[in-house]
This record gives sequence, structure tokens and C-alpha cells, in this order.
Amino acid sequence: MRAKFNSFNQAVRHAFGVVTCAVVVLLMAATAPAQNLFESDSLSGNIYEFTPGGMRTNIASGFSYVNGLAFDTAGNLFVSNFGYGSNNWNITKITPGGAENIFALINNPQAVAFDSSGNLFVANGDPNTGLENITKIATNGTQSIFASGLIFANGLAFDRAGNLFVAYFLSQGGAIYKFTPDGAQSTFFSSASEYPAGLAFNGAGDLFVSDVLNNVIYKFATNGTESIFATGQFRPHGLAFDSSGNLFVGNYTNITEITPGGAQSVFASGLSLANGVAFQPVPELAAAATNGIIQVAVTMPSPYYSTIVQVSTDMVNWTSVCTNTPPFTFTNSIDTTLPCRFYRALLGP
Repeated sequence: MRAKFNSFNQAVRHAFGVVTCAVVVLLMAATAPAQNLFESDSLSGNIYEFTPGGMRTNIASGFSYVNGLAFDTAGNLFVSNFGYGSNNWNITKITPGGAENIFALINNPQAVAFDSSGNLFVANGDPNTGLENITKIATNGTQSIFASGLIFANGLAFDRAGNLFVAYFLSQGGAIYKFTPDGAQSTFFSSASEYPAGLAFNGAGDLFVSDVLNNVIYKFATNGTESIFATGQFRPHGLAFDSSGNLFVGNYTNITEITPGGAQSVFASGLSLANGVAFQPVPELAAAATNGIIQVAVTMPSPYYSTIVQVSTDMVNWTSVCTNTPPFTFTNSIDTTLPCRFYRALLGP
């Protein structure tokens, strides 16, 4: 089945935030825009899209064993097809309109993640060593080895400083490695009794980790302190935060939604090994005006893609006034002789 992403561009690409009339500042949306959730259903070979209300659509099928999911800044969905046999090893790109093409051929691809420059990082098997590499695929498709000699890497996630975190587990425990942008490796966490699989950062920079065998979600604060965030999962793997800070966990047969306060509910059920879950990042705006100056603060959940701030007087014609990587604050003077001005934020190029 091949279908367009449901209301994808309209619901996700634009995040309206602020209107100014003289020195009055009004927030046009007090809550973050709703997002659709995407899930790789590994055993069925399907990619599902879920509306905020939980309605499911099959947007792609026929994969051998889908695993990691990641969005680029243009809203294209990248899927790692782990497969059975080398003819199924690839990264597939699915456009918002539903068109599919093979972006890269790569050995045993598993977890995937984009950095803020638009490069795709893939945890994949190395046929020469039997271990795993982290392969960097540039925007033009050129592949290079970013890190090598790893063991069964399951989860990838970038923090706001551009450091790459890699999770792995084996029968004797697991670890989380940290790689700086230039490739320097260190051990962030290691345990003989914990089994890290999925990774995700929240907007505050805390790292969340799914323990696939202990059925626990751990939280690592920005200072490295570990705590248990949630229990009662069943084989948790994929993790993703929505723009409101709710954590979505891909379990063996369902997706669990966990609020920032820890309240759990089943978001979707009847799945077949939900290894990957993903939202496209959404810029969020907040504003304040003092002494004739408006300040528009822009934030966004990881991976902190480049964001464009635009202004308009009629909500039809828009002018770009700032491009930066969140979190940042754009400052503009308030001209009382002009009509109301509207601000919005879009994902950057």
C-alpha cells in the first residue's frame, strides 16, 4: 500500500506562534501543534502512520524487516530495511507524497539518526569484521565510516551539542557510547544488568533509554544522574518525544504514551514488533515585548534542525528574518505605524 502522509505538510511543517499589534503580544497557539506518529512494524514489514487520536494508516509495505526511522528537514522519512539477505539491505526514502526510492545500499542497517547538518548516521554490520560500524551518509549519498568495531548497536540519538549517543546490549549487559562530532569515543554508561536499546532526548536535554530485557525506561539527567522513569513495558525499543514532551515507546505489540509526569496509556495496539517510532520535529514559539522590542524564542525537540523565522503583515506573504538552530531568540523592534505582524517558524533547509 502506498499513500500520502496524512495532512503531513499542513500539520507539521508550519508552527504559527506570535502576532504583534503595536505593543500587544498575543500567542496564536497556546499549545504545540499536533503531530502524527510513524512506526516501523518490523515483523509485518509495514510503516504505519498514527494521527494524534490513534487512527492508523499503512503508508508503506513490503519491507523484509524494517527497523530504524528518521526524518530529514524536508519531511522525508528514511527507513532502515534490515531484511533477511543482502538483497534487502538498504535505506529507503519515503517522501511526504508517498513516493519511495532507495537512498543507500548498506550492509545490515539498523538504527538511523540525522545530525543538524542533514547527514544520516546508520548503525550497520561490517561484513569484514562481524562487528558493526556507524556509517555517515552525506546529503549527496556519499558514505564514510564514522566509527567502527562496535557490538550490536541498537539506538542512535544526537544531543543538542552534536554528540552522537549509541546504545547496544548483549546477553551479558550493555552500554551507551558517546561520540563527539569529530569522532572521539567515550563510554557514557555501562552495566552488566541493563540492556539499552532505544534512545531519545527530550527538550531539556535529558536522555531516555529503553531497557529491552528489564522492561524499564531510564532517564539520564543532563548531569548524568540515572533514574527509573517508567516500568511495566514489554520489550520496549523505539523511543520518540512529541512536541508536548510526551514520550512514545514502541513495545513488542503496542505503543505506550507516557506524559512528562509519568502517567502511562496505550496509544496503539495490535502491532508486530514496534522497533522504530518517530515524529518530525516541530519548531515552537514563545514571545515577550518590552520597551518597544519583541523577543521571539524558538525551541524544538531534538535533533534541533535549522529553523527559519518569518514575518508577515497579512499571513499570505512571508519574509524570512532569521535562520538559526534552536534554542535561540530573535529580537525585532515593534513599529507602531505598521499593521499587525505575524511570526511563524519553519524547519530550515
